[in-house]
Amino acid sequence: MAKKTSLKAAPRARSGSGRLKQMRREGWLPSVIYGRGTEPKNLKVDFKTFNELLAHSSSENILINLNVEGEGTLLAFLKTVQHDPITSAPLHADFLAIDEKTEITAHIPAHLNGEAPGVKAGGILEQYVHSIEITCLPNDLPETIEIDVTGMGEGASLHISEVSFPKGVTPTHAGDVVVAHIGKTGAAISEEASEAAAV
Repeated sequence: MAKKTSLKAAPRARSGSGRLKQMRREGWLPSVIYGRGTEPKNLKVDFKTFNELLAHSSSENILINLNVEGEGTLLAFLKTVQHDPITSAPLHADFLAIDEKTEITAHIPAHLNGEAPGVKAGGILEQYVHSIEITCLPNDLPETIEIDVTGMGEGASLHISEVSFPKGVTPTHAGDVVVAHIGKTGAAISEEASEAAAV
């Protein structure tokens, strides 16, 4: 399951784009927290710490113990991050205030594991879905979705409905969405075509 990471934050006054740029130059990342029936609150978090947090996480959907200066600690879910289109550096973060009974929706990286018989036979394993949207409670949030491909033969497809998800985790995708497929090589296709023509 995903680990909760601590992050220090401080309240900030509402400000225009000029003040936000100044805040970033001073090493802060503008952010906002909302949810659980509370009014949205403007915050700022340490840019360097936040950037390191993202760099060491498998996805941007992270559970955080947000230590707000003068207000205590809040359990928060990193909902969205706005990035600079050129440098990809974070520009703004949205946090969702939650508790352990709040159902959350997250995009979790999907990893293919195992050696498929279809690949051994010369097929090519193609992954079509690299991130799976799921819903779960905070304590059930996985860091990755591990997908076993050891039962896939050449020409086989693996669908969302065939993936084993951790307890408490439910995919939002339709069951017939193809996650991975083992395609036949060009040589195998040519051989099949030749055999069909000879019949």
